[in-house]
Amino acid sequence: MKNEQFSSVWDAIEDTPEEAENMKLRSALMMALKQHIGRNNLSQIQAAKLFGVTQPRISDLIRGKIILFSLDMLVNMAAAAGLRIELRVLEAA
Repeated sequence: MKNEQFSSVWDAIEDTPEEAENMKLRSALMMALKQHIGRNNLSQIQAAKLFGVTQPRISDLIRGKIILFSLDMLVNMAAAAGLRIELRVLEAA
């Protein structure tokens, strides 16, 4: 058995590097949105109005159901919440 090490859990569980990178971005956005909700003491209903989605979508976000959210949807939610997103692209190691 080979003892592999990965820099991210997504690198370990996703089938391709492309899928892993997408999941890393999605999880980072989901965590930022959850932190925004907590920092501002928003109820799920308040967060839904702010993000432009339904309350059940906020519940899915809080519960970490990453598969239910596209990268586009998460970017839209963050922008609606007044969050600024920065992106850095680096050469692969």
